[in-house]
Amino acid sequence: MIEESKLILATKAFVKEELENAEGGHDWFHIERVYKNALLIAKNEAVNLEVIALGALLHDIADAKFHDGDETIGPKKAKEFLEQAKAEESVINHVIKIIENISYRSGKDSEFHSKELAIVQDADRLDAIGAIGIARTFNYGGFKNRKIYDPNIPPQLNMSKEEYKKGLNPTINHFYEKLLLLKDKMNTEKGKKLAEERHQFMETFLDQFYAEWEGRV
Repeated sequence: MIEESKLILATKAFVKEELENAEGGHDWFHIERVYKNALLIAKNEAVNLEVIALGALLHDIADAKFHDGDETIGPKKAKEFLEQAKAEESVINHVIKIIENISYRSGKDSEFHSKELAIVQDADRLDAIGAIGIARTFNYGGFKNRKIYDPNIPPQLNMSKEEYKKGLNPTINHFYEKLLLLKDKMNTEKGKKLAEERHQFMETFLDQFYAEWEGRV
């Protein structure tokens, strides 16, 4: 584990306060899990651990989905905090790039790449799959008052970024539109290994879900 500097401790306190009333799948506990996942993946890697820690802690400081799709609020808020906290300019710039490029859709065609971004992105994706990923998915679906499942509404696999952000499809569809795709989009070897078991758990869950839905069990 990284030795937590005054900057990292201050960042933790800032994020906890900012996300005190956040939706359950994007609250402080999500941030904490991503932080721990990122440090786990980064172990024995030649990377800037401070950048990884700050990127993980601040990556969802103002998630666009909760701010009318505005993707500028998060980076701006993070930059203001880091500047006030007297972080080094190079660290600030790298962390902001991570926040701007971490999301599932935002980073697809990005020209920015770094080991630190790859690690934080993997850590965030790990929290979107497996048992916790399932719990977060249904929590958000309930938050948005979406149907759990509707056999007459098939998944949309080729949505644009805007369609994805505005989608109102049933929660089960999200597994096919995003979650089941994440295993093959992991960046690091450690991330890929950790994703395998979580992916299989989701497959098992879906098998059981359909069996119960159709009255086969």
